[in-house]
Amino acid sequence: MSIYVGNLSYEVTQDALNSVFAEYGSVKRIQIPTDRETGRLRGFAFVEMGTDAEEAAAIDALDGAEWMGRDLKVNKAKPRENRSSFGGNRGGGGYRNRY
Repeated sequence: MSIYVGNLSYEVTQDALNSVFAEYGSVKRIQIPTDRETGRLRGFAFVEMGTDAEEAAAIDALDGAEWMGRDLKVNKAKPRENRSSFGGNRGGGGYRNRY
C-alpha cells in the first residue's frame, strides 16, 4: 500500500520528501506526478514505506502538519480508478443522423 501526500508545495523534491518520511521508517519509493503538458508538479505525491506500521506512523504524524508553508493532507492512497479514454460517463450515442 502507499501513502497519498496532498497539498504539497510546487517546489518539493524527492530528496526533501524522503528526508521527512524517513523519520518514520524506511522509504521504498516516492512518486511525484507532473502535468503531461507543462511538466509542472501537480501538488501531490505517493510514498511507499517498508511496513504498514511505518506508514501508519507517518500518516498519524504528518496529516495536517505544516511543511514548506502548506498544511499537508496525508492518508492511505486509494486504488486508482479505471478511467475510459472518453473521460467519464457520457453515455452511448454514437453518430446520429441529423437530416
